[in-house]
Amino acid sequence: MAAMRSPGVSSIAQRAIAHIGCLVQGFIKALLRPASASTLATAVLDLSRSKADLIAENALLRHQLALLKRQSGRPKLSQSDRLHLLLLAKVTRTWRQVLMIVQPATLLRWHRKGFRLFWKWKSHRRGRPQRTPAATIALIRRMAAENPMWGAERIRGELLKLDIKVAKRTIQKYLDQRPIHRQTSQKWSTFLKTHGADIWACDFVPVVDLLFRQIYVFFIVALQSRRVVHFGVTRSPHEIWAAQQFREATAGGRGPRWIIRDNDSKYGSAFDI
Repeated sequence: MAAMRSPGVSSIAQRAIAHIGCLVQGFIKALLRPASASTLATAVLDLSRSKADLIAENALLRHQLALLKRQSGRPKLSQSDRLHLLLLAKVTRTWRQVLMIVQPATLLRWHRKGFRLFWKWKSHRRGRPQRTPAATIALIRRMAAENPMWGAERIRGELLKLDIKVAKRTIQKYLDQRPIHRQTSQKWSTFLKTHGADIWACDFVPVVDLLFRQIYVFFIVALQSRRVVHFGVTRSPHEIWAAQQFREATAGGRGPRWIIRDNDSKYGSAFDI
């Protein structure tokens, strides 16, 4: 008999568990559902609010109703409508609860867009009258023309001696407008074309090997052809070694008329051509 009653008891337990599960699920949904106050509860809460809040909320609701009555279907809002909604929401403390025709996120997006447009307009550079007197501009250009080596900082210092205060950027603006004078002296390319065959140049190039030891590479280059005439490698360059390198480069009677070098002490009298 016990074996025959067990299926009935089991089915009753399963239905009870399913019913409890439904109750728990409904309770969880009720907790997650947005709160919707009744008309009576809303009226009671309105008694504790100020008159200014109620007027602002009423204005926002009336404006939304006017937008809905103006056209059928989904309302198409103009820039003026959006501006009115933004202004009314600004003075309504409970604007999120009474906003019906658009989402709160949409209103916030309009606000951010308007904020960006406002600051773009405010930061836009407008045409302003020239603040630097014409006499000061003429003086800056005259000083720059008579002193080509002077920069903006030097000219600014000279103007301060005359009790004329001008910003460095302002001076640079007028220096950039100076006429460009053509170069009258001989160019380096012309000089090389004329005298390059008679000129060599030499120098030491320091190099580090894999064991981080210093090595000096000595080069002699013909300027006209950019050809390496001679080179040598040493760890301890000195005057005697450099003179030997020059003798090897000029073996057979060939040699330049002039040689370009620096004032390094490693060069001796053999390079005084």
